[in-house]
Amino acid sequence: MHLPPYLLEQPRLLQRLSPRFLQQLEAAYLLGIEQGRQEAARTEIIESVLKFRFNSLDDELREIIQLMSSLSPEEFLPLLLQLSREELLARFNSEN
Repeated sequence: MHLPPYLLEQPRLLQRLSPRFLQQLEAAYLLGIEQGRQEAARTEIIESVLKFRFNSLDDELREIIQLMSSLSPEEFLPLLLQLSREELLARFNSEN
């Protein structure tokens, strides 16, 4: 069973929870892990493309990575490939 570690440390509580609720909790926990992996992958792609296009990641570019990673690949890839450094910074700094 895949549950948050803090919950596994409380066997009495686990015994009192219904099997159906435990299944739902496990599904939600695994979904959260998967979403975290997907966001990490998006962040890695964004960092790689920015490094490739602009030869390095300075502090200004690092600041927009998190904002860009909240977009879907269909949204952020065209922006990464088409906008200049200045256009990217202007677009995402205006969203802060």
